Amino acid sequence: MIGAKRRPLRGSKLTREEITELFTRLRELNPTPVTELLYDSPFELLVAVTLSAQATDVGVNKATRKLYPVANTPQAILDLGEDGLKRYINSIGLYNAKAANVIAMCRLLLERHAGDVPRTRETLEALPGVGRKTANVVLNTAFGEPTMAVDTHIFRVANRTGLAPGKTVRAVEDKLVKFIPDAFLRDAHHWLILHGRYTCKARSPLCEPCPIRDLCRWPDKPLRKPSH
Repeated sequence: MIGAKRRPLRGSKLTREEITELFTRLRELNPTPVTELLYDSPFELLVAVTLSAQATDVGVNKATRKLYPVANTPQAILDLGEDGLKRYINSIGLYNAKAANVIAMCRLLLERHAGDVPRTRETLEALPGVGRKTANVVLNTAFGEPTMAVDTHIFRVANRTGLAPGKTVRAVEDKLVKFIPDAFLRDAHHWLILHGRYTCKARSPLCEPCPIRDLCRWPDKPLRKPSH
């Protein structure tokens, strides 16, 4: 195993060499990862991420494909009004609360930021409906900041593999930012979320074809089938 004789990093079950190897493999498989949310501007991304809470990217994309050709700026969505916005997003869970937040967010963007999406965590988190995870996604995906937005997929992968085990989302986030080498940090959010979504799934993880199986510390992964 890579780095088997070295001691794991404090707070991780993997060594620095193993972490580098893990992300090297994920990068080789997907050199330029991107979010699966559809957007053409920082504002469209901000709205899409806000709508994605407790919803799938597929469901959000279905709604925004209809919404954005009609309204894709703060003023245009504000002109729709809350009821008008609901007609476009009513297929998404919690759409009533999300519509209210998006309308309030658009109003503040116009009042405080001339309609532009702010580029700092503090100003993003001051917007209605925007928490730390949403801010991290926007900072990373729209503006290229080396932030780590920990969702359920990343939380599971970080704990299951032993990369950055933690009992809270914030604990996992802090460890990932600390442990992931700078060369990988900008894209690490996408690699980990895609790995959790399609390989290291919650109920039926695909351990057999997993590209980082030998690095993973999960004790419950099935034994590899002997080759004939």
